[in-house]
Amino acid sequence: MRRLAFLLLMLAPLVAPAATSPFGVPDDQFLALCYHDVRDEVTAGRDADPYAVSTRRLTEWFDWMAANDWHPVSLQQIVDARQGGEPLPDNAVLLTFDDGLSSLYSHVFPLLQAYDYPALFALQTGWLQTVWSGASVDYGAVKRPAEAPATAAGEEAPASTVVYNDRPRGASGFVSPEQIRRMQTSGLVEFASHSHDLHRGILANPQGNMEPAAITRRYDPASDSYESDKAFRNRIRVDLERSADAIEAITGVAPRAIVWPYGAHSAEVDRIAAEVGMPWSFSLGSEPLNRPGQPAYGRLLITDDPTAMSIARETAPALAGPAPQRAVHVDLDYVYDPDPEQTNANLGRLLDRIKRMQVKSVYLQAFADPDGDGNAAELYFPNRHLPMRADLFNRVSWQLRTRAGVRVYAWMPLLAFDLPEAERKRRLSVSRPGADGQPVPAERDYRRLSPFLPESVEIVGEIYADLGKAASGIAGVLIHDDAYLAADEDLTACRETARWPGTTRPLDTCRLDAGQKTRALIDFGTAVIERLRYHVNQSNDFRTARNLYARVVLDPSAEARFAQSLPAFASAYDEVAIMAMPWLDGTDRPANEWLGDLADAVEAQLGGFDDVVFELQARDWRGEGRWIEAETLRAWMQQLVRRGALNLAYYPDDFLNNRPRFEPTYEGMSLNAFPHRR
Repeated sequence: MRRLAFLLLMLAPLVAPAATSPFGVPDDQFLALCYHDVRDEVTAGRDADPYAVSTRRLTEWFDWMAANDWHPVSLQQIVDARQGGEPLPDNAVLLTFDDGLSSLYSHVFPLLQAYDYPALFALQTGWLQTVWSGASVDYGAVKRPAEAPATAAGEEAPASTVVYNDRPRGASGFVSPEQIRRMQTSGLVEFASHSHDLHRGILANPQGNMEPAAITRRYDPASDSYESDKAFRNRIRVDLERSADAIEAITGVAPRAIVWPYGAHSAEVDRIAAEVGMPWSFSLGSEPLNRPGQPAYGRLLITDDPTAMSIARETAPALAGPAPQRAVHVDLDYVYDPDPEQTNANLGRLLDRIKRMQVKSVYLQAFADPDGDGNAAELYFPNRHLPMRADLFNRVSWQLRTRAGVRVYAWMPLLAFDLPEAERKRRLSVSRPGADGQPVPAERDYRRLSPFLPESVEIVGEIYADLGKAASGIAGVLIHDDAYLAADEDLTACRETARWPGTTRPLDTCRLDAGQKTRALIDFGTAVIERLRYHVNQSNDFRTARNLYARVVLDPSAEARFAQSLPAFASAYDEVAIMAMPWLDGTDRPANEWLGDLADAVEAQLGGFDDVVFELQARDWRGEGRWIEAETLRAWMQQLVRRGALNLAYYPDDFLNNRPRFEPTYEGMSLNAFPHRR
């Protein structure tokens, strides 16, 4: 080991120090990097192991950090900063290495000693115990954080090995207990758990998708049922306890950090980890910049043996902010068919179209609405309150994520859940004055539950929680346009049982003005979305979006008619999806003029367009509901982009019949730098 350290020190001057970096980590934050294997010979960009980096490239990166005043920090320094102690140094970087491979000791540890850099090593104790004990196992079911095969790998591994990135590794491929102890005593390395047996996929739905074991309720084909909450939580707890005990048995120190396999974790499993003694949680994802006070920390996954400047450039998007939103709003009703084979064929056509479109996101319907009235009488996921039309949402959302590479938002009603029990539905309804002045259910357009009844909050909260359990891989939620209250609604707030949404606080008055109604709907949404957020994969940078009627933007006084407000929504949600649909709004002006006025109004109220998505109509619902020419849709998109409004979406999309027509739509929507075909 000393000889390797000496050779690396001799090699380091051959790597030219970088000029002063144009990049930097913001004050009081740190950048976390995720490495795996380190080898002397790695073919950059073409290696059989895409996560491997070469010794030379890692050395180059260490040199680059030293030359540019970037400072590797330990987990203890982060803990101290979080607890009000010494602040983090400028350009703080946390180096993490996953899985417990032998290169931790043979290649990485000598470099840490040579540069006096601290690091966090995450041990997958199930793998280690397997190779140390002579057993064999295949952990290849989920290969990448954002990519999983439809079925588990089935090859048997030779004795004393685990299948790692499709290749068998024996004891010589992993660190030994003695090596772990030596690194522990150096003071440079802290060991974290990488779980005991969660680094794999488990069956997640009837269609056969394998999804990360740490956040997935296991599907059982024999009983056609899913793992219960109690069984799921017990499985996670037992696994983490086994891993922590194994590490403590070797090092004498119980781990205080959990590094989740594939970066897949939720607030639910973070809580279990904290109860086990590991309150420091690490994932992967699009947010590798972290503040010490965060509940969990994201990391940048290092792949394809990058140069130092490549790593620096990879951090630039994180420092500069997200790419523009481009979303296709998709009806799952178009995918579903009573014949499972036809459903699968429809899904294939959707995947092909979305992948070719090269957009960022899909707003995917999670409720069934075959009659088009906007009310949810059935859902596309298992739940406690409504019939399930088909167990389809998780299948389609996972395939979109892994095959088309898009972020999937669940499109959900907020209030318009058509409960099957007529009396309960009537009792919980939004109400308005009847002919005699007494409250009657308000059923204009949507049949909505009152946001002022705790029972409504509980029902919708449980539906949203069930969505999170059924589809933990989603990246966000889009609230439907059912979330409104007219000027003469909601007299239900005058009941003795009414409470401010999401609280136990009685209302001071039930005669609410428009602003109070707007706030009430926002608070109701916040309460139920938190139930969803508790179960979903936090490494996906979960985002909230809400549809907004354009009329409220063009005429803010219309808040009295809808209980909607652009400034209030922009403060409450990550994205406001304005229904930029001129013919739905009912204007008789030219559509391009109407869109120009809408953009002007947004800029006047918000000072820019960062928080707004302009969702255009692809269909004219007046009369026979004709499809709008794709060239017209493209012209609207280009008009908005020229205006500086870069976040775009459209609805609907008939992927079965190529409507709107692909080529012009692609040219307007795609994030490809040159979205034009020859």
